[in-house]
Amino acid sequence: MTSPELPSPATLPVLYSFRRCPYAMRARLALQAAGQAVEHREIVLKNKPSEMLRVSPKGTVPVLVLADGAVLEQSLDIMRWALERSDPLGWLGGDETKRQNTWALIAENDGEFKHHLDRYKYPHRYGLADGVAHRDLARGFLSRLQDQLALDGFLSGPRFGLADAAIAPFVRQFAHTDAAWFGAQAWSHLAQWLADFEASAAFAQVMEKHPVWPGVVEDSAPAAP
Repeated sequence: MTSPELPSPATLPVLYSFRRCPYAMRARLALQAAGQAVEHREIVLKNKPSEMLRVSPKGTVPVLVLADGAVLEQSLDIMRWALERSDPLGWLGGDETKRQNTWALIAENDGEFKHHLDRYKYPHRYGLADGVAHRDLARGFLSRLQDQLALDGFLSGPRFGLADAAIAPFVRQFAHTDAAWFGAQAWSHLAQWLADFEASAAFAQVMEKHPVWPGVVEDSAPAAP
């Protein structure tokens, strides 16, 4: 029996990514869960490659360019595309109510929680002396995650799934902004869930370092967590 041929690099979707970006991180998690190979092009956000800007002038990651030339510019669109092609772990499964609840939780993460996260982590970008007020405003969402994790074990139910993959990178960013403060909160289930995520093989694989795409000069700014 002959071995199946691997896809040619020329036929693979091209993923423009940045290792620490939570949006790119969750897109990579879904591509991994789907078993979808891509040509990974790591970029530096302060020096974006002209190839990426030609296909996606918005200039943010992730961007997935499909073999037919179609371009997916939003992380959730990339997640859906990958999982609709192949979903061996059942991330898109469940009844209609469960699916609606999952997307509603992700929308809350991407909306109100991300708003407060940005101002907590980068207060000076928004003309703030510090981000403490926004840190405190984000507590409600994190407390709801704590309650759900205490009940089910994961945000997606009894096992890691779509909601966990879509939200964990943002909670990770929040937690690393002031690790001592985060660790002092009464969020034992949330903290354990995050620690398990960071210790997982899936996280290790999607966080592997890639060389910067040729033609882009490495950014010398200090790395974010």
